[in-house]
Amino acid sequence: MAANLLAAATASDCPNWKGSQASEEIASLSRKIQQWDNAYYREHRSLVSDPVYDKARTTLKHWNRCFPDRARIPTPPAEQSNYTIAHPVPQAGLQKLGTPEAVTRWLNQHSDTWLQPKVDGVAVTLIYHRGKLHQMISRGDGQRGQDWTHHARRIRAIHQQIPDQRHQLVLQGEVYWRQQNHIQAEGGDNARGRASGAMASNALTDEQASSLALFVWDWPRGPEKFSERLHALKALGYDSTAYSHRVSTFEEARHWRQHFYRQPQPFATDGIVLKQGRRPSAESWKAEPPHWAAAWKHPAITAMATVVDVEFPVGRTGKIVPVVKLEPTLLDDREIRRVSSGAFGRWQSLDIRPGDQLRIKLAGQTIPHIVDVVLPAVERVALPVPDPDDYGPDTCWRPEPGCEEQFLARVEWMGEKLALRGMGEARWRALFEAGLLPDLLAWTALTRAELMAVPGIGEKRAEKLFASFRQAQEQGFKRWMYALGMPSINLLPEESWHGATYATFSAREEGSWEALAGIGAVRAKELSAFLGDEEVLVLRRRLRTLEVAGF
Repeated sequence: MAANLLAAATASDCPNWKGSQASEEIASLSRKIQQWDNAYYREHRSLVSDPVYDKARTTLKHWNRCFPDRARIPTPPAEQSNYTIAHPVPQAGLQKLGTPEAVTRWLNQHSDTWLQPKVDGVAVTLIYHRGKLHQMISRGDGQRGQDWTHHARRIRAIHQQIPDQRHQLVLQGEVYWRQQNHIQAEGGDNARGRASGAMASNALTDEQASSLALFVWDWPRGPEKFSERLHALKALGYDSTAYSHRVSTFEEARHWRQHFYRQPQPFATDGIVLKQGRRPSAESWKAEPPHWAAAWKHPAITAMATVVDVEFPVGRTGKIVPVVKLEPTLLDDREIRRVSSGAFGRWQSLDIRPGDQLRIKLAGQTIPHIVDVVLPAVERVALPVPDPDDYGPDTCWRPEPGCEEQFLARVEWMGEKLALRGMGEARWRALFEAGLLPDLLAWTALTRAELMAVPGIGEKRAEKLFASFRQAQEQGFKRWMYALGMPSINLLPEESWHGATYATFSAREEGSWEALAGIGAVRAKELSAFLGDEEVLVLRRRLRTLEVAGF
């Protein structure tokens, strides 16, 4: 049956799963979506953000197309059996425009286009008879909903009477929770959840009744032109003119999307809605996305991402901070492909593996951060996980097997502290792969010819690097100690450096270091261990032959 309902996807886009794994993966994601649906529709709790939910739905749809004989579709929540009242005009959902290209294409295909904020609340239908409020119906499944008229009688923002005497007048809109200068980009405060919870209650409290408001976004049988509907709605007492803007270009749409995302508003929003001014007769409307309106959601600050791989780079001091590689994922309109798991122990606790579905968000609105594992992959892929106990501040001074990453981190740090112009991670790696970095100071002896032999380094670049390497040898003692990675160096008082040499530093006992403000016993021990480390002493002897000051 599923095979007849679902179109086949191209094999190249599909997961490389065998039959049983496909069944388990699809069933697992279907159950997760079912859990979210039950919480939202039955308990009026949103367990995940809209972008995460939408991505999960899209992923499930894709998997179902890839494996039609194993397709699963979540069962609609049981609460829908309570949708007993028919809407006089069906409430349509909205197609979602996911990219700037899709928005541009939509605008190019429509004329007399307008834009409104996508107010984040609960959708309702209002029915007036001879100017008096007769009924309010929840959206439900778009065809039928629940009778919320008893709540409408108490919400002050809903007019019990309007200046229109026609037999029946139908409005569609959003009941929302009032906000005070709400900035959507700073995150929500569960405004939709509060509106939904209030409407699901048996009776509204005084606070709820005064906190709820209504944004009317359509008059199905109203004036034909959008501009005329706006003015007519204003005359009825439902004024949205300040939030309605004519647009014709992508730049205009993007401007208003940013406005409703970053500027204070009296309601929470989750995007904008683009509308064609004229639309078909209301008698032809269906409870499905129409062609004359579409939503462009706000930039996602949380998203669901698929894990491709996990890397375990070892840093200069021996710390392992796993890096999770992702399928390209949009977050705040930026494409995210890599995210740090944080400390090695956190990766262990989450046990992130290829195929896992992660929830990621922006920390401080700039840095992607892993929130949790939304859905672990059924099959757990083995990874080459290093042992943290094998690495520390005193390991990998040379590029021995298993030490390449920490060694390269050390030499990159050295280049940065010595201000070696033109040297970054990629160029150090190129020198290393060319066999020119057998030790941490090997670059000091490189010739112009050796540099020119490295891919990507021409004659002019080689000359500049050679000059930079020579200048580095003239750096002072303090700068070189930074470059070698001396611990707690920023905590040492400036007077400690007056006339200091490696000999005077190494002659100091732990107690002498400990007596300095901010050092303490632990840091004093680390300083003494560093200065006496055999590998550091080898580097010191090398620097003495180069006549670097202080060594």
